[in-house]
Amino acid sequence: MAAFTEITIEQGATFTTTVNVEDAYYNPVDLTDYTASSQMRKSYYSSVATNITATITGTSNGEITLSITAANTANLVAGRYVYDLLIDDGAGTITRVVEGIATVLPSVTRS
Repeated sequence: MAAFTEITIEQGATFTTTVNVEDAYYNPVDLTDYTASSQMRKSYYSSVATNITATITGTSNGEITLSITAANTANLVAGRYVYDLLIDDGAGTITRVVEGIATVLPSVTRS
């Protein structure tokens, strides 16, 4: 079962957060040969998605960095979204690692 985590994204600012993938015994998962993908949507049923860049930054310690550029967060409508992070082991097994609510906070400063 995926972990549930809420994230906050500020409009117009670079978003980045780190996820540590662990097994049932809280040991880091070796992510060698894995790929990761992440998206957020206004609802589970929305056909429009925003891709969240998911980069495996630590293969041996199970570390994945999620990020969205400032230019892309500036285009997000403030509000609540749902998101998840999937990993693929390269052999066809896809696992949902984390899921939750992404809250986009509005920005006052605009360029």
